[in-house]
Amino acid sequence: MIERGKLDTASLERALRIQEAAKGERIGAILIRTGMAAERDVMEALSAQLGLPLASAADYPEFPLLEEQVAIRFLKQSRVLPLHEDADNLVLAMTEPQDEFVIKAFGLLTRRDIAIRLAAPSELEAAFERLYGSGKSSMDQIVDEAETREEDAGSEDLQQLKDMASEAPIIRLVSLIISHALEARASDIHIEPFENRLIVRYRVDGVMHEVESPPRRFSAAVISRIKIMASLDIAERRLPQDGRIKLRIQGKEIDLRVSTVPTMHGESVVMRILDKSGTALDFATLGFDADVLQRFIEVLMLPHGILLVTGPTGSGKTTTLYTALDRLNNPDLKILTVEDPVEYQMEGINQIQVKPQIGLTFANALRSIVRQDPDVIMIGEIRDLETAQIAVQSALTGHMVLSTLHTNDSASTINRLLDMGMDDYLLTSTVNGILAQRLVRTLCLHCREAHAALPEVVEEMQLKRFTGAGPVTLYRPVGCEQCGGTGYIGRLSIVELLVMSDTIRSLVMRHVTAGEIRQQAIAEGMQTMYENGLRKAVAGVTTIEEVLRVTREE
Repeated sequence: MIERGKLDTASLERALRIQEAAKGERIGAILIRTGMAAERDVMEALSAQLGLPLASAADYPEFPLLEEQVAIRFLKQSRVLPLHEDADNLVLAMTEPQDEFVIKAFGLLTRRDIAIRLAAPSELEAAFERLYGSGKSSMDQIVDEAETREEDAGSEDLQQLKDMASEAPIIRLVSLIISHALEARASDIHIEPFENRLIVRYRVDGVMHEVESPPRRFSAAVISRIKIMASLDIAERRLPQDGRIKLRIQGKEIDLRVSTVPTMHGESVVMRILDKSGTALDFATLGFDADVLQRFIEVLMLPHGILLVTGPTGSGKTTTLYTALDRLNNPDLKILTVEDPVEYQMEGINQIQVKPQIGLTFANALRSIVRQDPDVIMIGEIRDLETAQIAVQSALTGHMVLSTLHTNDSASTINRLLDMGMDDYLLTSTVNGILAQRLVRTLCLHCREAHAALPEVVEEMQLKRFTGAGPVTLYRPVGCEQCGGTGYIGRLSIVELLVMSDTIRSLVMRHVTAGEIRQQAIAEGMQTMYENGLRKAVAGVTTIEEVLRVTREE
């Protein structure tokens, strides 16, 4: 596992110390139990070590096998489950494949050749529950356990609420919600109380999905547990609060950004999952085409000026900025950032967390860091005229400034800055380029299905410009085990880059509309987000529907 990069030496040493105290517990079980490594990674390493194939979730049968011949109690005690049988062979899933007694017992009982598959404990337990259990999910079992407690789960008494939130069932309930979100590749967890129910939803690849939720009466305890984990004030339910949770789950360090707001029926909680190991700081991986990337790097490498990344919330702006900083990060440059919050910590970069409650705003922080003699300044977001003016002053005095702004496209960003009150001559003197972006879901390569594009679609969207004389082939999502039945895995950016030319600067000075600036940028070679998305759809990376979902031709 260390060779594969799935485990570090410090974690192994810690697990070995625990094993000495535990007297006999297997090292793999300790790694899984303590969260130092993901169960699947441990089982794959064990599979390679023992030379046994690893059973997948799809290998487990729909109905119990040998039900009348083997006692369920024996199966559970031995941690074994029959997967497949025919006239001559029986395939068993085992978490302890070295147990010769169990293998011989099945051989004598069935008089067949026995083949072994290594079983992941959680998958084996899930199969047991489905085939022989009460039919209750893990959440139902935890809820049943919580309901046996004497305390009232819906109590508004502060001390009782603290006690309830600190009890094992509620702790496990919150852990289950978070771990299921990680398994589903969710970016956000939404816990929303309504009058008659508590709703839990995950945002996966930008789309919300409702999942199994605890009963409404547990909402106060569940939300209090999350607030305790995030070091928030559980007594304050009238004001919004923000916090952070650091966890180690499945062998990975996970940061959760927690936001609570009061609603009509209780506090709504949103947890944004920040997994640095799952974020590739590489422009090609993010979805930048070679020609756009070349122009973007040219703007990025200029000695001074402002480079803006725009788009709505959740469009990947911060990831793009971090990737730009990673490209710039070397010992020759001093880089300072002002962020709210600091999402990912980067080696060699001085990052400042904004704290408005003590007066450390974007504007105040920026005034101070200019005296720190930085070469590059990254501002998390330009929210007001004061911040924009300091950014402009920084660019005019020889600094490279990177920042984000909430606008729909690159051309309208200029009008947004003018509306804020920025002087047109300062804007044209400092802004070098504006990158607008959205995220589209990428097709699952295991199940995507090719089909010939309809002639009407080809003509309306002018798809021939991306293929030349050849036929236009598009792809549709199907859904398989790899992608969880959605047909999509992951997301990438569709972008447009407006580079400030002398012609565009003169248009800005005349305060023309965003449409005129956009047309001039297209005439100078800018590819719009819509066109960039269509190019990716024709290449089989995404679908036309996804492109239309996040953008449209202006």
